[in-house]
Amino acid sequence: MSNASTCLDVTSAEAYLMRYLWIEGVTGHEKLIGAAIRDDLLAIGVPEASIRFDSVTERIPLPTETGNLIVDLPGTRPGPRLLFSTHLDTVPLCAGAKPRREGDRIVSDGTTALGGDNRTGCAMLVTLVETLLKNNLEHPPMTLLFTVREESGLHGARELDPADLSGAVMCFNVDGRLASELIIGAVGQENWEVAITGKASHAGVAPEKGISATLVGAIGLAEAKSAGWFGKIEKPDGHGTSNVGIFGGRNGAGAGDATNVVTDYAWLKGEARSPEESFTASITAGLRAAFGVAREQVRDTEGEMALVDFTSITSYPPFNLDQGSDVVRHAVRAVEAIGLKPSFVFSNGGLDANWLDKHGVPTVTIGAGQYEIHTIKEYVDLPEFAQGCRLAIELATL
Repeated sequence: MSNASTCLDVTSAEAYLMRYLWIEGVTGHEKLIGAAIRDDLLAIGVPEASIRFDSVTERIPLPTETGNLIVDLPGTRPGPRLLFSTHLDTVPLCAGAKPRREGDRIVSDGTTALGGDNRTGCAMLVTLVETLLKNNLEHPPMTLLFTVREESGLHGARELDPADLSGAVMCFNVDGRLASELIIGAVGQENWEVAITGKASHAGVAPEKGISATLVGAIGLAEAKSAGWFGKIEKPDGHGTSNVGIFGGRNGAGAGDATNVVTDYAWLKGEARSPEESFTASITAGLRAAFGVAREQVRDTEGEMALVDFTSITSYPPFNLDQGSDVVRHAVRAVEAIGLKPSFVFSNGGLDANWLDKHGVPTVTIGAGQYEIHTIKEYVDLPEFAQGCRLAIELATL
């Protein structure tokens, strides 16, 4: 292990982590955790002029309390600018979390998730800055990025202005489990929805005069499954997944109001994922076609059909870094410097890294002890968290 990473103050790092776990900040409500991190950075010695919140709230299409927190640190030696990122928000299941230590773990009380995703990242980046300044460790220019609304659509990373990254050439994103696992790629995702407008009629007296929107939706899903566009998808020209998450009516209501009325409206929302952007589009095209087939199969006595409005939008693009790229080789050297053997991971879920890579900053995602995330069994493995902190120090000082 190098001299730099041996400078880690584990007790201080764990104190930051516990402090941040107690601060509620579910997605869209990141103001308090952002302010706490800002206060801690000021206390460490980061100049106030180096800390700012960006204007991303003006571009995020959902109510969001605060912008991304961005911190610029001058280098103490020449070199290309490095970016370290993590996200401020937690999933709603973390609301009211009461963290406590049990041996080498931090756990919740079992009624909520914990928020290790991603309070580990927040604590790790603050610890990194404290270690660099306290020990006068040499490093190139650095930018820290704490994003908002990652858990509800990667919005902070998606809508940020790349110019705010100050020309960073590579990024290390904290959002995972093991320090030795380097996430160098991830699938892309499109979100789709279909609004089906049928025609109401009395289901007992004259069902044939109605057009069931529910039936059109059900046949559409069955057709998608039959054609190989639902669930796990394997085609000669690509592979991926799709799912429907919501099958309901207007404004969160159910599809229909009563059993004796043919349903006149249904709304379905789902997703499609693939490592290839073009194949993600193929999946949504297949789903669109399936609902078109379903429309043809449901008619009233006059031959009329439902109106089917299928739309889709990119949630995040896929990416896949070359193992020989500068950012991956830098990460490999840092992992080896703390005595670990690196492994490469391709993620089936989206990360801020998807958008940071799209913005022109190749990004490797690293771990810091997150386990059982998004569940009430979530916990942080403290030895692994410490390894993540050591890795960050190495990444900054190599």
